[in-house]
Amino acid sequence: MTNRLLALLDGRPAVADGGYGWLLQERGLPMGECAESWNLSDPDAVAALHDDYAAAGAVILTTNTFGATEPRLAQHGLSGRAEEVNRAGAALARTVADRHGALVAGDIGPTGELLEPLGTLTAEDARALFADQVRGLAAGGADLLLVETMSDLDETRAAVAAAREVAPDLPVVATLSFDTNLRTMMGVTPAAAVAALVAEGVDAVGANCGRGPDDMRTIAEQLVAARPEGVLLVAQSNAGLPELDGDRFVYTVGPEAMAEHALELRALGIDVIGACCGSSPEHVRAMATALSRS
Repeated sequence: MTNRLLALLDGRPAVADGGYGWLLQERGLPMGECAESWNLSDPDAVAALHDDYAAAGAVILTTNTFGATEPRLAQHGLSGRAEEVNRAGAALARTVADRHGALVAGDIGPTGELLEPLGTLTAEDARALFADQVRGLAAGGADLLLVETMSDLDETRAAVAAAREVAPDLPVVATLSFDTNLRTMMGVTPAAAVAALVAEGVDAVGANCGRGPDDMRTIAEQLVAARPEGVLLVAQSNAGLPELDGDRFVYTVGPEAMAEHALELRALGIDVIGACCGSSPEHVRAMATALSRS
């Protein structure tokens, strides 16, 4: 059986984009305001960043909807508007992607709430929250769904279940953040994540965010060792860790180093390569160029 994401890529280089929230802040998003609100209030700024990534060589554009579930939106005066915010975010990315021949990944991040028994959110409640998000992303034109930066396998399963229920025809990618001694905050290892999420029927599984390229290299080796046939692997590292420079934080890994990292990931067997926090279109351009030449 052909992998649905592989079929969707149709031979295109599997280069994903990079960071969004921190770059929107650099471009004027007020501190404390959620990035997702700009899908409604400043869509041109969001579209411009998508366009910069597409021009840099990203074939997969991520919607500006990482925190667009009801619990997170409610903290910013957007309660009851999850479907609207997600639909707007997907539509913005869709317009840019169509100009560049790129794909739109509908972005789904954690709810910010803990599931039972550590918290009060039930798995069914989480699935319902994610379903609202998926409905908006699908209506806005997403080509695939990206469940990312997860720590809890149960929450990840809830998001994948929502995706399969609401938009069963869309490929699903799930990535976790292995940022605590090569485990997630909840203690999940890369190998355990692969086994659990492949059992849920995802098309691709992997890692994003984390502590930077050095850790991601080790994580990638573990993902590859655990990979069953027919599943794609994804890696999107932060551009290092932020360091305080005067009154602002800067990330420590530049475009050239991220390009070398991209080549290492490909050599290890990672299929979809992108970046995460601290990265920019300049990082993605260097990565895409290096990958195209190898």
